[in-house]
Amino acid sequence: MLATHVERYVRVRQTLGFELRDTARNLRHFARFADERGDRHVRTSTSLEWAAAGSSPHTRHVRLRCVVQLARFLHAEDSGHEIPPRAPFLRSRGRRKPYIYTPDEIQRLLGAARRIRATYPLRREVYTALLGLISATGLRVSETRNLLLDDVLPDGILRIRNTKFGKTRLVPLHPSVVDALGCYLDMRRKIATTDSHVFLSAGNARISSSMVNFTFRRILVLSEVGFGAERRPRIHDLRHSFATRALEKCAINREAVGRHFVALATYLGHAEIANTYWYFEATAELMADMAAASEELLVREEPSS
Repeated sequence: MLATHVERYVRVRQTLGFELRDTARNLRHFARFADERGDRHVRTSTSLEWAAAGSSPHTRHVRLRCVVQLARFLHAEDSGHEIPPRAPFLRSRGRRKPYIYTPDEIQRLLGAARRIRATYPLRREVYTALLGLISATGLRVSETRNLLLDDVLPDGILRIRNTKFGKTRLVPLHPSVVDALGCYLDMRRKIATTDSHVFLSAGNARISSSMVNFTFRRILVLSEVGFGAERRPRIHDLRHSFATRALEKCAINREAVGRHFVALATYLGHAEIANTYWYFEATAELMADMAAASEELLVREEPSS
């Protein structure tokens, strides 16, 4: 029964640290579909038929990708399992080019956050600290919203729990960030509430993502940042800006580049280093710098005649 194989595959992947909630749901649905057809092995025809029932090109691609990964796992043990092609539902989904904030624009955003309407105590301080923390660490907005008071550890360390990929990581902070966050926390701890989130809403509870985005749009207007841009800047672009600026400081020798990438990918909580490589494309300046660095590396390593 394919259902048994699916459960074994999911357990192995989860043991390795993958959460696989969506993948497990897809594969269990596929197993029922295949079992109803009497399949005891993964069949290409059944896989394509099941994936084709997806509601969109992207969904169809994701469904087939899940089955392909399962099939590769099972084929290593039993060649009777067929590995379907991924191409039929493959669609190019280009990532939106981020808005890279300049240091001056980030300062203007923080200044505007200090001027928003104080509709509840600490609102200005909440958004100033929240935006400053994302700018200085590259945290995801969700990770920042989910921070608890006891996630701020001694010696300038943040504990980021249950991230996008279900893992926990530690993020060291620059001393200047430690000081700024400490000043905010001194005020935050004076708020009488049973909620332990670092950043609070008007109801003294965790801020919703919709409220963060709404308030950020107000801050954008106040700061006059991004006027005339092809696309309106987003709060998530602060994370992109952090990663891009970090890469700009990367040394040009091969060993340093490798260490820098691994460190940055770990710091940002990327599940795959390919997600870190993507930041090379963020700015024309970064692309030019890396091209020049690559050329210099080649010149250095070219054997003399």
